[in-house]
Amino acid sequence: MQHANKTCVLFVCLGNICRSPTAQAVFARRATDAGLLELTVESAGTGAWHAGEPPDARAIEAGRARGYDFTGQSARQVETLDFARFDYILAMDADNLSYLKSIAPVSYRGHLSLFLDFCDNSRAQVPDPYYGGAHGFETVIDLIERASDGLIHAIKTPHLT
Repeated sequence: MQHANKTCVLFVCLGNICRSPTAQAVFARRATDAGLLELTVESAGTGAWHAGEPPDARAIEAGRARGYDFTGQSARQVETLDFARFDYILAMDADNLSYLKSIAPVSYRGHLSLFLDFCDNSRAQVPDPYYGGAHGFETVIDLIERASDGLIHAIKTPHLT
């Protein structure tokens, strides 16, 4: 699925306004800083409630405080066509992974898993900070930074995935 030596990564959460857009912004910047320049990085939600909306203002504020850019992002719902476009489709939690597995074509040969599978962590899932305070968004960024570094390592050493 790598398109002309370009690796394509899709991050997926429920509404595509908190966790997955944060993962998109964090991973894009860290991957570029690590020298991975041939990338397509996007995010989507399993639901369409926020389609067309920008990321949550709290996610943007927490991310910008650490130097991450959310410019141009708007929520969209994941679609089966994404399985033809993306080498890595990474869910923020088990419910979203279950949904993705239910719509994945049997022919999909990319990597479909939880995003936190790419880091050593006591948590298996990125918690949804939507109904919590600012601390939840900080926790999400901490987890996403660690998993991003693990994913970068996996992309650079493909025999590991």
